[in-house]
Amino acid sequence: MPNIVFKHADKRYDERIERYVFRDLNLHIRRGEFTVLVGPSGCGKSTLLRMIAGLESVSGGDLMFDELRVNELPPVKRGVAMVFQNYALYANMSVYDNIGFGLKIAGLPKAERHALILDAARQLQLDELLQRKPAQLSGGQRQRVAIGRAIVRKPTAYLFDEPLSNLDANLRGQMRAEIAELHRRQGVTTVYVTHDQVEAMTLADRIVVLSRQGLEQFGTPDELFDTPANVFVAGFMGTHRMNLVPVDAAHAPKLTLLTGQTVHALAAAGIGTVGARPEDIALVEGSSGSVQLVERLGAESLVHLLIEGSASPLTALTTDRSLAFGHQRTLRVAPDKLHYFGPQGQRLSAP
Repeated sequence: MPNIVFKHADKRYDERIERYVFRDLNLHIRRGEFTVLVGPSGCGKSTLLRMIAGLESVSGGDLMFDELRVNELPPVKRGVAMVFQNYALYANMSVYDNIGFGLKIAGLPKAERHALILDAARQLQLDELLQRKPAQLSGGQRQRVAIGRAIVRKPTAYLFDEPLSNLDANLRGQMRAEIAELHRRQGVTTVYVTHDQVEAMTLADRIVVLSRQGLEQFGTPDELFDTPANVFVAGFMGTHRMNLVPVDAAHAPKLTLLTGQTVHALAAAGIGTVGARPEDIALVEGSSGSVQLVERLGAESLVHLLIEGSASPLTALTTDRSLAFGHQRTLRVAPDKLHYFGPQGQRLSAP
């Protein structure tokens, strides 16, 4: 189980063009850690995963597995196992043969191969399905077969590339729990790519937030949620998007309600944006704003409140099910729940 370390690493596809996917990337994934990569489409999440696997080259700098530089090491010698979004199962083979195919190609003795297949099937609750073909399996069962194919290789690291995105919500929840349990049992270094905020926050020991400009922040789920490093991370992390209000005249009514300060005072303090999470905003009796939309989420509702004099609403999470379009409310937020960012988007301490 290696530490996986990028040291001043670059990635670009055309050496003649100064266009980088990553430039001077420094990242340390600790031994045995479950690390999740998140970011918008096109930011390089899968590329980073494929660089670790050896399926993409490193254009500059170093990629280290512990003290071993692996830039030129072929994928087969890196000891990692990759699970893709597409299950990539052999339709003409049984579950048993799909799980053990890589071992057969590697020339592992039949008895040893059999023992590894049965152990993986037991871990993934596939014992009763070993003689079925992929067409006879559900989506979750097929994904478990793909994971089983990785388990039997006894890898030094697991690499997951959006493995649950083809599943429905219930199956995703079930498979998340199974992957988390697998990691707890084995303690193998795991790198996991996802678009799903819930997956990232529930599975990860630490989360890497990427944008098209590179690495934005690397930390625990709580660190990213409570103390986002910049406006990008603040707006990206969280099931409900943080309210981010630019410090300018167009947003003066919202800023006054949120902070009790004028635009001039905030700008003079070097603040470029004020943020407040919907979870931290309370709606009370008053007429400062009008309800424009109520998203019913079960026990809670996400309310869009248009402040008088503003063009766009703020969102607040509430358990009040009586709210409906046109109702009047005023928002309240504790000062210590506000987030402040500078003109360039960097996090600031409270003024």
